[in-house]
Amino acid sequence: MTRDQHELGREHREESVEKHREESEERRVDMSEFREISATVVQELGEVFRRVPLDNIEAALDALESHQRIFVLGIGREGLGSKAFAMRLTHFGKTVHWGWDDTTPAVTADDLFIMPSGPANIPHLHYIAEQVKKTGATLLVATAVPDGPTAQLADIVLTVPAHTYGADDPSGLVPTIQAMGSLFEQSLWIFWDVLYLMLVRRTGAKFEDLVARHRNFE
Repeated sequence: MTRDQHELGREHREESVEKHREESEERRVDMSEFREISATVVQELGEVFRRVPLDNIEAALDALESHQRIFVLGIGREGLGSKAFAMRLTHFGKTVHWGWDDTTPAVTADDLFIMPSGPANIPHLHYIAEQVKKTGATLLVATAVPDGPTAQLADIVLTVPAHTYGADDPSGLVPTIQAMGSLFEQSLWIFWDVLYLMLVRRTGAKFEDLVARHRNFE
């Protein structure tokens, strides 16, 4: 390699390094954006809970307290939040079945069946709700759209008025900067935890008893 070729190669490497540095600067995230976004998300959640109707909360607590056997079923991220609620009900001492498990038994008229459906218009969830109604079980639906088809089948409707993915008309829901159904899914998780704490306080259950029922083979 000649001296001129060596110099040319060095200049090319320096240019590449400088170009990479400039591109990195352009892509650098403004960390203040984290504070801005998180504050907005928390504000959205607060608005959802300010708008939650309270009229069916007591009926839901009555159903949770009076039914020993409870089925919970949901899909996607709202299903994950509801599965977490099922775990807490197990810790409370209820016999709980997650609907998608192969070990789930038949539903009877003595049971409570809990199903979240953000838009209350998802065909296969609606079909499941119809089958549950045929058993005579108590059907509780948590939704953003209380006048949706699936909610109309429910014995108890809990409304979480957050923007949800797939709603036919989202105009009456708390709007969001977040993607898809994130606000409803986040709100639902917190909603279940609030409802659970109300159940614990209502019945006088002790936290140490809940802990004692936690899985002990981890």
